[in-house]
Amino acid sequence: MAEVFKDPRKREYLNAEGADRPLRSPIPHETLVAARGYRKRRLVEQVAARDCTAILLFDPVNIRYALDVSNMQVWATHNPFHYALVFADGHAIDFEFEAAAHLAKGLETVDEVRPAWAWYYMYSGENLAEWVERWADEIVDALRERGGGGDLRLASDRLELPGADALRRRGVSLVEGQELTEQARLIKSAEEITLMRWTIRVCEAGMARMYEQSLAGRTEQEIWAELHYENIRSGGEWLETRLCAVGQRTNPWYQECSDHVAQTGDMLAFDTDMIGPYGYCADLSRSWTIDHAAMTAQQRALYGAAREQIDHNLRLVQPGLDFREYTERSWPIPGRYLANRYSCLLHGVGLADEYPGVYAPQDAEWFLAGEFQPGMVVCVESLIAEDGVGEAVKLETQVLVTEAGAERLDSFPWEDL
Repeated sequence: MAEVFKDPRKREYLNAEGADRPLRSPIPHETLVAARGYRKRRLVEQVAARDCTAILLFDPVNIRYALDVSNMQVWATHNPFHYALVFADGHAIDFEFEAAAHLAKGLETVDEVRPAWAWYYMYSGENLAEWVERWADEIVDALRERGGGGDLRLASDRLELPGADALRRRGVSLVEGQELTEQARLIKSAEEITLMRWTIRVCEAGMARMYEQSLAGRTEQEIWAELHYENIRSGGEWLETRLCAVGQRTNPWYQECSDHVAQTGDMLAFDTDMIGPYGYCADLSRSWTIDHAAMTAQQRALYGAAREQIDHNLRLVQPGLDFREYTERSWPIPGRYLANRYSCLLHGVGLADEYPGVYAPQDAEWFLAGEFQPGMVVCVESLIAEDGVGEAVKLETQVLVTEAGAERLDSFPWEDL
């Protein structure tokens, strides 16, 4: 077996105070307050620009963005018990179930906390029709309280059919709100980047733990647990996927981690998709061999191609460059890797994966209009594998778009070939 840290550079990403200790954020509270204020202003500007009275938020990540209220985020993605109204004048109402009203206490982003109507079927059952009517009455009353005396235009990021129908019966014009939230989240402030850098720091400590434990005899799940452990103990929140695979299970990609046992020389590939401290996402991918054994010729070819794609496409990221031109100038994927190409060349990232998605020339039907702007953060992706043959290599780096070009936010070393 190879030494645990064959590449000593990776050891440096553990906590300098000792790997048995969690990382503790050095970021002052004032930075978080400034980030909150910026984020809320960004969303309010979008609401006002579209002549809406308010936006109704159900997506817990959007509520976190606008108000920094965090309440059982993962549970809330499929149980819509928590929602918020953010008005064009900046007023914000957080609707919580009564036992959780204290969660918004002291947040300068929240002006009112009201009890929520959890009218979805799990709680309402046969009362759903009645409860949704009472919910809609309260929403409309709140809109009229804030000056919505005429036509009521309400944006919403996600709204189930009974709620949408009930609001329309009350004369509310519903506006698709995902565009508003994604456009608001597109440009990060300096304070947001500071928070994101810390999440990446925690993520890379978790990756160092994974590197240390990438040993023959361990399961994919045991190796993957090292990232969860570092994230949670250091103030992070959750991982959005379970994308960690070994050996032949790396190809095709998107097989979630299992109790499959790693063997010396197997390729390990993973995608962190980590929601870390302060709710920010660290979306990084690396690949290396189990026991850090020397790569075979085939593994070296796959890894070398992945690095070529990452390096080429990273150099293209410049403010003002149109997404279509980026696609046209992107690294030409060799024919033998086309069938298994990744779903995008890059995508936005903030509190989670975000707009935009930029695709390969072969996926031109998914083309999105737009251009790179300073303050955007994107993840540049590569997945290299032959269709039905051998293993896969997955690489990804997180990048800030600046006036001067692309600045990598992560630095965890690539493998030396």
